[in-house]
Amino acid sequence: MRRNAAARRGRASEARGAPRESAFAERFAVFAECLLTGVWITVAALPLVTLPAAFAAGARHLRRRTAHEGGGWREFVADFRAAVRGGWLVGAGGWALAAAVRVDVQAVRAGIPGGPLVGAVGLFALIGGAVAGLRAAAVWEPGAAWRDLLADAVRRTVLDPAGSFLLVGGLVVVACSALLVAPLAVPVLGAVAAAAVAVEERRRRR
Repeated sequence: MRRNAAARRGRASEARGAPRESAFAERFAVFAECLLTGVWITVAALPLVTLPAAFAAGARHLRRRTAHEGGGWREFVADFRAAVRGGWLVGAGGWALAAAVRVDVQAVRAGIPGGPLVGAVGLFALIGGAVAGLRAAAVWEPGAAWRDLLADAVRRTVLDPAGSFLLVGGLVVVACSALLVAPLAVPVLGAVAAAAVAVEERRRRR
């Protein structure tokens, strides 16, 4: 009986120790998956207007990965094709807003009266639009309407400032990576998609 009790304690000890290694391996695997997803997002976003759809497909892939569901490149492509049907309009609107903000910045540099105020408003609008777009992409599902997703994402952007600031930080990291070493921005995009998924999951559980 003592031997059996000792054996049970040994098995229990091993069982307690196993999850630690498993948790580490799981986290490392998710991190590696984020880097790979960043590459997928970059390739899918090359036409520029497809950027929201690329993030939506990447976010859905990461949600599947963290839920221990199957899925790989083929599922990503299928999601991207579904998301791009309405997502390209969102992408076009986003780039149009970016172009308008660029004009505002040029007005500030030219010293036009009221330019600093208009430039600041435009810059905040661009940042808020980018965050809302990320939050909408993070919860996208096949068949969902981008208009509804964006409307809900705008509300969450305002009502959840902590999560929004986290995503702003992610965007800053992407920008800094692109300025310092451009290729670093590619895998970081996957980390930003993962951050958007985490922010939405955090808000859902509150």
